[in-house]
Amino acid sequence: MLELTNRKSSAIHPTALVDPAARLGEGVTVGPYSIIEAGASIGSGTKIGAHVAVSGFTRIGGDCRIFHGAVLGSDPQDLKFNGEETHLEIGDRTIIREYATLNRGTHQRRKTVVGSDCFIMSYAHVAHDCCVGDHVILANSVNMAGHVTIEDWAVVGGVVPIHQFVHVGRHAMIGGGFRVAQDVCPYTLLGGYPLAVVGLNIVGLKRRGFTAAQLGPLRSAFRLLFQSGLNTSQALDRIATDIEPTAEVGHLVAFIRASARGITK
Repeated sequence: MLELTNRKSSAIHPTALVDPAARLGEGVTVGPYSIIEAGASIGSGTKIGAHVAVSGFTRIGGDCRIFHGAVLGSDPQDLKFNGEETHLEIGDRTIIREYATLNRGTHQRRKTVVGSDCFIMSYAHVAHDCCVGDHVILANSVNMAGHVTIEDWAVVGGVVPIHQFVHVGRHAMIGGGFRVAQDVCPYTLLGGYPLAVVGLNIVGLKRRGFTAAQLGPLRSAFRLLFQSGLNTSQALDRIATDIEPTAEVGHLVAFIRASARGITK
């Protein structure tokens, strides 16, 4: 049974239940009626709001903010799960808003991971065995199925369901309300029914400091992949012979070649 616990330098509300075996860093705040189970680890400076549930299989980094009603590290919603020890890991400075739910992993990957400096908005769901990179934004009510990977700096609009095993590339932006059933190429902007690439994410890339020398080859690769009428294999062949092999173009090509579900076009 959980017990009331006092921690030096931490501010724990009298109604919160913090197990003595939970590990809290310096300056952690725990709000009213929140439950922190034995084995949980919370980094220094993290603020836990009211009515938050943190399972003992959860590791939270420093300076995070967890808002009212969030549930972290709960059992995966997977009928194959048999209670094995798995974890949820959250990086530093990540914000998790009201009633978001983040499940721990299953035996297949052993953990669910959310990176640093992410913003996960209200009612979003990160399912078992997902891997979310750094600086990712998930808007309200994004629903990720199991085993989804989202790379750094991607943005997913509100009320977007993402099919299991989908891979979303870095710096991609997906508009709100659209279903994601196949992999999403890095650097792209997507929307519509069915979901399709509508452009290069130029505004987002410029905001993140991409230079003209980086954007030029990406534009050329984008035109070959999505606007030339070539099939994907033909476009990749042309990219290899005609376009400067920058780091960004190399990542885009490697992403497509590794895609198991096929890319959204």
